[in-house]
Amino acid sequence: MTQTYDYVIVGGGSAGSVLGNRLSADKNNSVLILEAGRSDYFWDLFIQMPAALMFPSGNRFYDWIYSTDPEPYMDGRRVAHARGKVLGGSSSINGMIYQRGNPLDYEKWASEPGMEKWDFAHVLPYFKRLEKAFGADSSDEYRGLNGPIKLKRGPATNPLFQAFFEAGVQAGYARTPDVNGFRQEGFGPFDSQVHNGRRVSASRAYLRPVMHRKNLTIETRAFVTSINFNGKKAEGLTYKKNGKIHHVNAGEVILSGGAFNTPQLLQLAGVGDAEHLRSVGVEPIHHLPGVGENLEDHLEVYIQHATPEPVSMQPSLNKLKMPWIGLQWLLGRTGPAASNHFEGGGFVRSNDEVDYPNLMFHFLPLAVRYDGQKADTKHGFQVHVGPMYSNSRGRLKIRSNDPFEYPSIVCNYLSTKEDRREWVEAIRVARDILSQPAIQKYSSGEISPGPSVQTDEEIIEWVKKDGETALHPSCTAKMGPASDPMAVVDPETMKVHGLENIRVVDASAMPRTTNGNIHAPVLMLAEKAADIILGNEPLEPEYKDYYRHGVHAPDAGTVKA
Repeated sequence: MTQTYDYVIVGGGSAGSVLGNRLSADKNNSVLILEAGRSDYFWDLFIQMPAALMFPSGNRFYDWIYSTDPEPYMDGRRVAHARGKVLGGSSSINGMIYQRGNPLDYEKWASEPGMEKWDFAHVLPYFKRLEKAFGADSSDEYRGLNGPIKLKRGPATNPLFQAFFEAGVQAGYARTPDVNGFRQEGFGPFDSQVHNGRRVSASRAYLRPVMHRKNLTIETRAFVTSINFNGKKAEGLTYKKNGKIHHVNAGEVILSGGAFNTPQLLQLAGVGDAEHLRSVGVEPIHHLPGVGENLEDHLEVYIQHATPEPVSMQPSLNKLKMPWIGLQWLLGRTGPAASNHFEGGGFVRSNDEVDYPNLMFHFLPLAVRYDGQKADTKHGFQVHVGPMYSNSRGRLKIRSNDPFEYPSIVCNYLSTKEDRREWVEAIRVARDILSQPAIQKYSSGEISPGPSVQTDEEIIEWVKKDGETALHPSCTAKMGPASDPMAVVDPETMKVHGLENIRVVDASAMPRTTNGNIHAPVLMLAEKAADIILGNEPLEPEYKDYYRHGVHAPDAGTVKA
């Protein structure tokens, strides 16, 4: 017999975990989460140990291992995209960095018709509802203290962090005590989703505490193959598990598979650009050309330096030391393995014409790539940098009507003049900071890209060869009014335009990406969407001031170095 649920959520990642918790809080609602990956087992060190984040990436047991098509403006390179293949989604394998984005990001969201209730005042209470920020106190009007997401501030005590922050000040930028508070712009410690030395994924924060609810069912290794429509009304889903095909009826279908899976599933169901769908053997049921379009992502590079001083965390990458480091973590959740090491960084404007920060820096007191490939140096450090508001846009398209075939993904990195200009600015700003006396005393020279890369053309060529995704794909089913031909989701209901009983709640619904890691905005979006779906009274907007260049004094909200 086919079972029926009030809500069936496709994807047990960040947004799906939030929705599973909030929608099942009312015992009268029956909720099913279908997660294609496996469970986030408590004993799995690669998921639970913060410093083990490099191991899941590229591993088929944890990562769907997506890749772009040959990127036309990056000499035909394919860019790998890690996506979580486990309950918790990418929050179970990511870098655990918590960045809200700048308040002005949400003012831009709200400038579009129908988006007025997505401004900073309306999203702030939802950020606060999800946070338990240990670096804040009850006098802090900007941070939440009682939410499910436990956040560790810094501590960034390694002398290389302090040297980097001071170098930012010496280069003319500010210090800020909290990039998620009154002032984002400047340098300081970052929040991370690490608590008591363990990763705080969305599933651990939202689902694990409520798995006892009788009205909440979570199916892992359940790969959704189709949305079942009756005309333009979604009535259920078909999924494959353990080699068998299953059908489920739904009062409402909620797509939370992320910026790749959600548009892929919509297109497979016949929702998208009608001409393209017919060309790959899918009969269109609803022409909605924005599905899979508007793809945004952050590209980044690593600028690495060697240091003659024995102060970096580089030795912790030595395989001979890893057993002892792992034992420290197992016995007491301490030592190098208890940190994600992204403990500080900053946000700056690359030129005086930019209203608010368009560059983000992550500083690491070691020199290693995201996949674990370490630099050939005994001690080293690096900064990750990249433009946050590239105007390059990509797209995702299914290749056939086979749900198991990966879609065609093109991000079009570096495709615009403005994008390339900002990249040159990003590298020059980063090098200026890293040339300051505070950090130079720890440097014995730049090892990547190295002194041979100097001109604008050489910088762009290096970015083409070395740039990697920061793993922030978004906007492929963007919110917007029905009058916008590229909008997919109604911002007031989260429903797909022109369809019944189907909503989208994940990174694909973002109308524009934010200037930072996007996990926190996705959690916020899901918290707000849960109230919309349930018909709850929305949280009261909080009209707080926030730092704006040219409005506030340059030193407003800063801390002295």
